[in-house]
Amino acid sequence: MHWRGRLIESYRGMMYFMDITHALFQLVIDLFSLLFLLTRSRGKLAAENLFHKKQLAMYKERGIKPGRIDSAGRFTLVALSRLFDWQDALAVVQPKTLIRWHREGFRMFWRWKSRMGRPQIPEDIKSLIRQMARENPLWGEERIANELLVKLGIRLSTRTVRKYMPKAPPGGPRNDQRWATFLRNHAGAILACDFFVSVTMTFRVLYVFVLLELGSRRIMHVGVTAHPTAAWTLQRLRQAIPSNHKYRYLIHDRGRVYSRELDRSVENLGLRVLKTPYRSPQANSICERVIGTTRRECLDHMIPFTENHLRLILEKWVIYYNQSRPHSSLGPGVPEPASCASIPLQEKRHHLPEDKKVVSRPVLNGLHNDYRLVPIAA
Repeated sequence: MHWRGRLIESYRGMMYFMDITHALFQLVIDLFSLLFLLTRSRGKLAAENLFHKKQLAMYKERGIKPGRIDSAGRFTLVALSRLFDWQDALAVVQPKTLIRWHREGFRMFWRWKSRMGRPQIPEDIKSLIRQMARENPLWGEERIANELLVKLGIRLSTRTVRKYMPKAPPGGPRNDQRWATFLRNHAGAILACDFFVSVTMTFRVLYVFVLLELGSRRIMHVGVTAHPTAAWTLQRLRQAIPSNHKYRYLIHDRGRVYSRELDRSVENLGLRVLKTPYRSPQANSICERVIGTTRRECLDHMIPFTENHLRLILEKWVIYYNQSRPHSSLGPGVPEPASCASIPLQEKRHHLPEDKKVVSRPVLNGLHNDYRLVPIAA
């Protein structure tokens, strides 16, 4: 069915092109005929004119209906009617028909003359307007127009900018910042915590407590216990959060271990508790992501023997996670950049410095490896 529709569209386009070509060809013939007639004497033209009138009179007497006049013929008759008094010479159509053709021709001419209107802006400027609107939800058309004029030297009206701005989805908040933007602006003052379980070789279920700093993605504390309680959890928080901290919020779920007494004690530490909605782990997504990374890159490849063994594994993992493992959300970067010196980009993209070499340090007995550049000994 698709090829049949394309074939029909191609046929229609070809017929339209042929009609236009035929009309133009007929107009050229009529133009040359007019030029040829201008070279003849007035006597010959008068005689030929009378000859044609007699023939037309015979057609009218016999009642022969002329064929339908094409676009080229209409244009020729309208153009010739401007050169003489055409009312008495018109025989094939009514006078009102010729007047209608003239008006239609004027409308076509005016539409062609006004077809461009205001010049369109380039496609790259349209894409830039859409990009600025998507990346800055708080900006309106006037703000974007001013940004283009002052910063980029592009003068556009606010109506033109509004024309190419993406339409906001119906029912959504207007002029609101994205959640990612809000999180980046406040992540340095937010802590998040959660529990996950790990099973030992003897099928003993242990609970692992994770406290995370959202701004730097740094794991501040990891605790292991077989019987988590509110008192034990509060003690972990007190150990991890310094007295002169800069944090304002603590995110946790609505588990029973987070009692009202624990929340009041947390508020005494200078933190405001933010509880996630019921059955909404995505509300604490960054902490959940860290727990998933810990499982996929560490605990899924090991079987802890005891509680102390699990605690030892997690301590080594946290050191590697905070000081050596690159994080895409940080640029990429590491949560504790002071422990991992930033290396400038090499002048040659795919070549190592000649005075340095790459050394690797095994982490968790070779489960991961930490790579660094060190100077070559003389």
